[in-house]
Amino acid sequence: MTDDGATVVAAVEAVAERIETERDHLTQLDSAIGDADHGGNMARGWAEAADAARDLDDPDAETVAKTVGKTLMAEVGGASGPLFGGSLVFAAGELDEGVTPETAVTFAETYLEKVEDRGDARVGDQTMVDALTPAVHTFKKSIEVDELDPIEALAKAVDAAERGVAFTVPIRARKGRASYLGWRSVGHQDPGATSTLIILEELLSVAAERLDVEVPETDAASPTIPDDDPEEASDDAAAAPEDD
Repeated sequence: MTDDGATVVAAVEAVAERIETERDHLTQLDSAIGDADHGGNMARGWAEAADAARDLDDPDAETVAKTVGKTLMAEVGGASGPLFGGSLVFAAGELDEGVTPETAVTFAETYLEKVEDRGDARVGDQTMVDALTPAVHTFKKSIEVDELDPIEALAKAVDAAERGVAFTVPIRARKGRASYLGWRSVGHQDPGATSTLIILEELLSVAAERLDVEVPETDAASPTIPDDDPEEASDDAAAAPEDD
């Protein structure tokens, strides 16, 4: 098994264990606005996915991701199977050269794109997209613009996802079964967004453990971007006309 393949298997096992721990919590969230089956479906699906990943013979990261995605599609009921699993199968191809900061960004962007397409959901619809979108955007910017190391970038993404989960509480659901409740969906935390956060938290934990580093205390706020020429910028500001 390649190092990347082994790391992805370890991440899948960690997610499966965490989802099982959070099963009742996810069920409670879903019982308020859905069918009360999200916790059970996700726990069963990820347990099967972890078993399938462990049974692979010398896999690489792409193979593990595709296997997990196909298993989730088969085992997770409702809309979550295609959303979590089908999107993962499609995005797995971005890992054909292994897991690097660059391939991780492309993987994340592709996964988000497929989730949006499959669920026909956007930010503000009270779905998993509300957690996934800020996480992916923050991760991409942290890697490509701020040039942070992968662990700090992922930690920022987790914080962004956490903020996204909180964002689902005061808004009205516009997609999924929760949308049938209309304004009664306001005040409830979306279970799919919560599952997304859980998955990202475990990815961060496993990545930090594999790299033997501490998870940094950070948030999704951007670092200050300095002016190219502070002195010139100061002169421009001084020359700018005052508002009437």
